[in-house]
Amino acid sequence: MTIVDVRILVEGASDVEVVSKALQGLALGSEYNITISSIIPTTNLEIAKSAAAGADLLIIATDADRVGRELADRLFRELSELVGHVERMKIPLGHDLEHIDVELVRKELKNTLVRAGLKSLQILPEYMALRNQLLDLKGKYDMLEQEKQNLENQLQELEQKYEELMQEYQRLKDENENLKILLDRRSNLVKIEDAWKQIFPGEEVPSEEIIGKAVEKLGLQGRVIVGQGYIYAEEEKLIEEILKIVYLSMTISKPEEEGIKEVEKVEEEEKLEEAEVFEERIEEL
Repeated sequence: MTIVDVRILVEGASDVEVVSKALQGLALGSEYNITISSIIPTTNLEIAKSAAAGADLLIIATDADRVGRELADRLFRELSELVGHVERMKIPLGHDLEHIDVELVRKELKNTLVRAGLKSLQILPEYMALRNQLLDLKGKYDMLEQEKQNLENQLQELEQKYEELMQEYQRLKDENENLKILLDRRSNLVKIEDAWKQIFPGEEVPSEEIIGKAVEKLGLQGRVIVGQGYIYAEEEKLIEEILKIVYLSMTISKPEEEGIKEVEKVEEEEKLEEAEVFEERIEEL
């Protein structure tokens, strides 16, 4: 059972002697389960606050005159919030230790303790109601704590699943990128005639042989493939560049070919003329 901490506040040192004498005849520990932890002789409010703070029960023992009552009222107002309960006790006037009736003080002290106990019982229903509320709140807290634990477990599972899904998403994303690259490469296979007419409309389409030689001279074997009327390149722009080079080459070589043909034609005409002259001479002979 919990021991009740009781402190007694008196006006002066002589009151300490009187109260101590009265306490000697009381079995407070066995009868009331309380202990008098200190007797505080002071009328200073700040000292009283410091000494009384935290007590279960504070007894303010002052003289029964007007000054004592006023002091008790002031201390009661100021100290009520610092202790569990405050109770007043009157000490008879003219209380020198040699002349005071210690038994009367002892009786007043016991009555004060009884009053404090009875007043405490008055708040018992409120205490029980608060206790029941506390138990209800504790039950709700335990339930919420369990729900919190369940939610944390679910969150952990969801985070794990999310991580797995993210890994799967990344795998599919990489796979999709690879497929896209393959599709892009496949889309770079175009028909030579279509590509040529798109770049050089109205111009004669060169043969695969000419384009193949251009690829070979440019050292693009493997990166560019020509055959079956189609051309493939790793980059679509590369097809356009090769066809432009072929066109430029054809444009440059075309006048040379025409010049060669013209020379051959002149030589052939000269040969025909020589043959005719030769035939005429034969006829004359």
